[in-house]
Amino acid sequence: MNFEQARFNMVEQQIRPWEVLDARVLSLLQTIPREDFVPVQYRKLAFADMAIPMEANQVMMRPKIEARMLQALDVKADETVLEIGTGSGFITACLADQAQHVVSVEIVEELHREAKARLDSRGVTNVEYFCDDAMGDWQPEQAHDVVVVTGSVPSVPETFLGWVNPGGRMFVVRGESPAMEACLMTRKGVSEWLVESLFETDLPRLVNATPEPEFEF
Repeated sequence: MNFEQARFNMVEQQIRPWEVLDARVLSLLQTIPREDFVPVQYRKLAFADMAIPMEANQVMMRPKIEARMLQALDVKADETVLEIGTGSGFITACLADQAQHVVSVEIVEELHREAKARLDSRGVTNVEYFCDDAMGDWQPEQAHDVVVVTGSVPSVPETFLGWVNPGGRMFVVRGESPAMEACLMTRKGVSEWLVESLFETDLPRLVNATPEPEFEF
């Protein structure tokens, strides 16, 4: 398979038509080898307009959603990023290329281990990895300029809001399937937020983001 041609087609046929014109984002997608982050059985589909299955019912987002997310966040070279859900490590690699430092937490041990190995093999040194539950007791050591939530939530947890620095922003997909809302939330003050609706999508839940049903007797 000609991955370079497939990569070119992805950018020209999927990403640019979806209003992603940021030169930095397009450069990332053209230089970071997405095919190296895809589960081996789906490698030939690395550039297809589809969500690619991973462990624990998680997915790699469709390429154009990743691109719109990166464009909306507009990560700067002096910023720190918290990624909730390392997944394949592809978005981690993109964020690491843009930011000063990335903290990435993943609850699924196999995904955590494989993503770290992929990024280590690429010589990425500005990422700190945790295998833990962001919906549980895990807490970052500090708030961050950018928070990226790579799985959906019914509504944005209060704890996540506290992890964003004043003036910082968070990408999150919230709501119920099949019409969830991808949002960019910018922190204007202690409790003041600007919420921009970016697009509708449908994304698997973060692990433990949906509470267990309570039975009444």
